[in-house]
Amino acid sequence: MQSRTSRLPLQNPVAHGTDDDPRLAAELSAALAAARRRAVRDGDRQIDTAHLLHSLLDQDPQVRAVLGGGPQLARLLGYLVQRSIGYGLRWQSGVEHAGEPGSALPVGAVVTVGDGLSPLAASALEHACVRAERRGARTAGGVDLLAAIVAEPGARAVEVLDHAAVDVRELRARIDDGTEGASAFTG
Repeated sequence: MQSRTSRLPLQNPVAHGTDDDPRLAAELSAALAAARRRAVRDGDRQIDTAHLLHSLLDQDPQVRAVLGGGPQLARLLGYLVQRSIGYGLRWQSGVEHAGEPGSALPVGAVVTVGDGLSPLAASALEHACVRAERRGARTAGGVDLLAAIVAEPGARAVEVLDHAAVDVRELRARIDDGTEGASAFTG
């Protein structure tokens, strides 16, 4: 049996990125590093928003608190695990980018794709930094990135959240008004 990572080209941009952006809090840097490892392990060419969501849930207790706990969180993690073991195979051939159905970014928007990130993942990280700056923080945290991810209706992470019965509009509203502790699960 051949390893899934053996399919990766030698110059895989995911494997050679860096996660030491000074604009990111330690938890967010750790989540980005974990997303990079997950993407390489899964044989994906880019880190997408579903990789970021999965790693945020693993690495950041504040993000887990925003989404609630118990069986609902287990259901969400279950969908993310399914994605990493085959559910997301249909995504491996494509790039998560602006202009996908429902995307908040216009077709043709210029987004710098650095360090093996999909255009939407790169945009979400930039938006997380802007959100942190607006609230007066020196660094962006996991909730900042979660807010940026759920602002993109075409993001793969939003598709996963929908499958796990998370009311994304309610989640967005709670993050925006600061009531992050209430559960956004509908099922």
